[in-house]
Amino acid sequence: MNDFLAMGGYGAYVWSAYAVFFVVLALEALAPRATRRRVLADLRGRLKRRDARNEASA
Repeated sequence: MNDFLAMGGYGAYVWSAYAVFFVVLALEALAPRATRRRVLADLRGRLKRRDARNEASA
């Protein structure tokens, strides 16, 4: 098992590359959710401002 994890002396490089890959993969999976929340919050704010302007002018 140690031979497998050491990978002929390159284990630190290989396992760190896998770790970076999975971190980036997780971030790429979560980024659209964060963007969606941000866009929806922006739209809600715009609608509130528009409604407030329409009530003030009426």
